[in-house]
Amino acid sequence: MTASADENAAAEGNGPLAGLGILVTRPAAQAEPFCNALETEDATVIRFPVLEILAPSDPTNLREVLDRLDDFDIAVFISPNAVQRVLNLALADREWPATTQIAAIGNRTAQELKGFGRPADILPPRRFDSEALLAQEAMQDVAGKRVVIFRGDGGRELLGDTLKERGAEVTFAEAYRRGRPEGDTGELMYSFSRGQIDIITITSGEGLRNLYEMVGKLGRMWLRKTPLVVGSERIAEIAQELGFKAAVETAEDPTDAAMLAAVHRLAEQLRTGGV
Repeated sequence: MTASADENAAAEGNGPLAGLGILVTRPAAQAEPFCNALETEDATVIRFPVLEILAPSDPTNLREVLDRLDDFDIAVFISPNAVQRVLNLALADREWPATTQIAAIGNRTAQELKGFGRPADILPPRRFDSEALLAQEAMQDVAGKRVVIFRGDGGRELLGDTLKERGAEVTFAEAYRRGRPEGDTGELMYSFSRGQIDIITITSGEGLRNLYEMVGKLGRMWLRKTPLVVGSERIAEIAQELGFKAAVETAEDPTDAAMLAAVHRLAEQLRTGGV
C-alpha cells in the first residue's frame, strides 16, 4: 500500500480494501459488478477500459453459421462476449439444437452460458485456456465431428489447429471484434504520479498489451512497478515478457469472485510487507 493510501484509509472507510487504489481495466460494459464489489469493501476504484467490444467485421458470416447450427456436433465458446453475441442472436428465433454440445473455455464463459439457460457440456475443471479444453475427454475422439468455434477476431489458432489434426471439421465464426479504446490517459497518469494506484487488475493478455501501449514510455515506468492481479497464468507470463517487476497474483480464473479473492491475497501481502 502506498503512503498516501495509508494516510487516507481512515477517511475512506474501514472495509477490507480501505486505502487501496485499484485500477480496473475490464471493458466498460462488463466492469461495474466488479467495481461495485471493490467499492463495497472501501477500495478506491479507477476505471480505465483497455478493450472495447465491437460488432464483427462480417456479420453475415455469423448469421449463416447460426442458420445451420444443427449441422454441428460441438459449439465452442471462447469468451463471455462470444456467448452474449451468439446466444442473443441464436435464441431470438429458435431453440438451441439438442444434438449440439456446448464447450466453454473457462468459468466466466460457463457462467454466461448458464445465464442463457444453456450450461456447458464440456468445461475444464481448472486452468481455463485452449490447452485445458483440448485435454478434456470429449475433445479427444473428434474425428469426423463438425465443430464451430465462436470467437473474437484473431486470437490463438491452437484450438482449431489441434482439432483439425484430430480429424474434426472446424468452422470459425467471428462473433465480435476487440478494439483498443481511444481513451484519454491524462487522469490515469495523474493517478500514477500521485501514488494512487496500488493494484492493477487485468483479465486478458490483449488487455495487458493494450494498457502497456496506451500509457506510453513514461507510464510504463510506473506500470512495471505496480502489483498486478491477473486472470490467468498466461497473462502472468505476458507480464513477465513485458518487464513487470512488481508482485503478480494470479486468480483461479477471470471471474469477478476469483479476481476479488486474488485482490484480497495481494492486499494482505501489501499490508504485511510480503511484497
